[in-house]
Amino acid sequence: MDNLGVVFLSEVVGTAMLVLLGCGVVANVALAKTKGLGGGFLMVNIGWGLAVYAGVIVSYSSGAHLNPAVTLGLVSSGATEFGSGVAVSLLSVLAYIAAQMIGAILGAVAVWLAYKQHFDAEPEPANKLGVFSTGPAIRSYGWNLVTEIIGTFVLVFVVIAFGGGRQGDGGLAALGALPVALLVIVIGTSLGGPTGYAINPARDLGPRIAHFILPIKGKGSSDWSYSWVPVAGPIIGGVIAGWASLVLLPILG
Repeated sequence: MDNLGVVFLSEVVGTAMLVLLGCGVVANVALAKTKGLGGGFLMVNIGWGLAVYAGVIVSYSSGAHLNPAVTLGLVSSGATEFGSGVAVSLLSVLAYIAAQMIGAILGAVAVWLAYKQHFDAEPEPANKLGVFSTGPAIRSYGWNLVTEIIGTFVLVFVVIAFGGGRQGDGGLAALGALPVALLVIVIGTSLGGPTGYAINPARDLGPRIAHFILPIKGKGSSDWSYSWVPVAGPIIGGVIAGWASLVLLPILG
């Protein structure tokens, strides 16, 4: 297997692990008759942060992007190489994003299998969808977009700063997993309230697709009218963060 194949598989596995554990904690908090029912938003924040930790640990060879916003943010910051010596190119960017989407769908399917009986017992379609994808506390597409842009800007800008500026070796794995996990937790606790903080197009769109195709009892709508917000917002925020890092990090460093 060539290097691009290795990093593709690494991103699939890492993103699947991220979504399995991240959406899994939401299922534990939200679905009927689980041991964690009612655990609250802080439990979700901590669970997602540690899900990132686990995803990064198992995908070091790719640089553990696990997020199209991180991939595109690194490109806009001037990175020339991703994990395992893979050069930044249109092909490698598309491979990373495709792998992240595949991994996110697989992770979401695994959550459904793990919580199948609880999905069947849960009477509220909104709680079922909430396991898979984000939704706003107050629906206002423009302001929800702003929230996702800001949250993802923080994620990608700080990730690049952790790496000392441009990520020539490209990704979260270059930093170590724990700082990124803590960063995700603080973004959730501080900026996650309005939208549920997708801050990752694959994390939201992949599981939403899984929700749409899986035979979930009484699942209701997949809320496609909102689905563009947690895709566009993180992409915009990630790219702006990459550009900002070129200007600000040399000054601040």
